[in-house]
Amino acid sequence: MSGNDGCIIARSNEAKALGLKMGEPVFQVRDVIEREGVLCFSSNFSLYGDLSSRVMAILGRHTDLLQQYSIDEAFLRLNHLPPGDYKPYCEQIVRKIRRGIGIPVSIGIAPSKTLAKIASKYAKKYPGYHGVCQILTEEQRLKALGSFPVEDVWGVGRRTLRKLAFEGVVTAGDLAAKSETWIANTFSKPGIQTWLELNGKDAIALSELPEKKSMTVSRTFSSAISDRKQLEGELSNFMAACCRKLRDQHSACAQFVVFVGTSRFSEGGSNYLSGAVTLPVPTNNLQELLGYMLAAFRRQFAGGVPYKRGGIIITQLVDASAVQSDLFDVRDRAKDSRLQDTIDCLNVRFGKCFVRFGAQSPSSDNYRSSNLSPRYSTRLDEIMIVRS
Repeated sequence: MSGNDGCIIARSNEAKALGLKMGEPVFQVRDVIEREGVLCFSSNFSLYGDLSSRVMAILGRHTDLLQQYSIDEAFLRLNHLPPGDYKPYCEQIVRKIRRGIGIPVSIGIAPSKTLAKIASKYAKKYPGYHGVCQILTEEQRLKALGSFPVEDVWGVGRRTLRKLAFEGVVTAGDLAAKSETWIANTFSKPGIQTWLELNGKDAIALSELPEKKSMTVSRTFSSAISDRKQLEGELSNFMAACCRKLRDQHSACAQFVVFVGTSRFSEGGSNYLSGAVTLPVPTNNLQELLGYMLAAFRRQFAGGVPYKRGGIIITQLVDASAVQSDLFDVRDRAKDSRLQDTIDCLNVRFGKCFVRFGAQSPSSDNYRSSNLSPRYSTRLDEIMIVRS
């Protein structure tokens, strides 16, 4: 479930078969959950992050090039093997991860990333593949693309889908069969790259994927908050999360919005406060951003109002390596950067928020996580006990 156990955000195949939908509010399907004995779990990012790092460590030992794309996805290069060894080699990786970590993975083998993702989805869907599907021959490519929905192709968004539907493109095979001239006249570079990838040409580098142009960190609180300091603590944690994302993608923030709001279902109507800040010099330094955020929030804050939600919206992101400085800037940015790097290193080594600024809330007690699974691998007090 999502934050505060509100919505469904991940489902097993069995849950999907019951008709439970992604993003559906849990309270709306409570009758199905209780009738069918469905197990519900709160988000447990400490556990997920640790399991992800363990999976990536195993994958890294089986390739000379590992490119992690997300928390649960990576691309491996298998050039050190003859093609006939690809499938048994990857089946061995699947078994090692299942035996050593206890979770299933699926692997797709193909000459391009988009085809590999399609193969991986087939491997996940059909048990007969034993976790590994390969698309290496022209016959395999045509068969796989012929029954694969075009809306599930990596890189095909809603606007692209409307164009394709107008042209009668239903499957990935229909898209791959379009002429190069038609593709060039219809799409920009990303669309052309997708077409090339579907035709077996490795055309997408992870470094070419677009970075986020905006980001939001927000949360609905489990109980309303009217105390200014408590609200500032929660908002400071949201800003810290934004800063981590900024630094992860080597971006800086030029403008942001801080907001809080009452419940949309409150008797007196909803009350929404927001403050926008444009920075003199774009930055991803938490200390500096906290100062601007707190000043903007305090100018807008109205006491005695029970706020039920809040967040940070960053609307202008720039490349951190190409920030235009200000002639009258008085901050020692080199010193700020060294301090931030030190804090980041300590938090990586000893745990998130091991070192934090005083404005940040020390915990997340205001979030509902009544179905949190144990953090077996990162908390000694929650480690699994086995008796024999």
